[in-house]
Amino acid sequence: MSARENILAKLKKADALPMEEPPVFDYYREMGVSWANDVERLKHWAAAMRAVKTEIYWVTKSNWPQVFRQAAEGKGLKNILLPLETEHGQLARAALADTNIEPRGFERKIDDWKNEFFTDIEAGFSGSKCGIARTGTIMLESSPVEPRSLSLVPPVHFCLFDTSKMYNEFHNAVEGEKLVEKGMPTNVILISGPSKTADIQLTLAYGAHGPRDLVVLAVLPDHISPADLEEKA
Repeated sequence: MSARENILAKLKKADALPMEEPPVFDYYREMGVSWANDVERLKHWAAAMRAVKTEIYWVTKSNWPQVFRQAAEGKGLKNILLPLETEHGQLARAALADTNIEPRGFERKIDDWKNEFFTDIEAGFSGSKCGIARTGTIMLESSPVEPRSLSLVPPVHFCLFDTSKMYNEFHNAVEGEKLVEKGMPTNVILISGPSKTADIQLTLAYGAHGPRDLVVLAVLPDHISPADLEEKA
């Protein structure tokens, strides 16, 4: 047996063995944090995101398009890139009717309008997969209808987030969303705020290599109202 055949045989043998859960998961379960209730967990998540200049709007399933419209108009946008093949993309486009904001879609191959995309598109709108409370994070999974460029290239990123899909820790999100069992996606994006860097003279600057503004439309479940999340004086 050649060296190549020997290596391949070992790999095939290892692949046939039952997968055991990594012991590191036990460590994270023991060291993980938790909150008394969903309201306290949401407060922690929001505080972590707002600490790094994220704008959060508490919305409902019925009013988020109106809030989205108001926030977009408030920023004086001329256009916004939408995932028009999704339900939330269609709702976002309908919300922009009779405004001065032009809804755009991925109607051409990126190579055919790359320069226009990078220079003229002012904002992007996307959905999300879930959230991570401890670090103040939202998780996005790129796909043909919502490519990663949608959230990374435009200067402003609007993200629709269903807060009922909030996990305490990253490993909880991996387990809860069954990322391993379903086959790891080609790209997962973890966002905890707008793009920022302090590489130059330790001066913090936003929008250096991604969106300068992050706007999260956080859809609340029926048992939680925005008033529940307001900090008492």
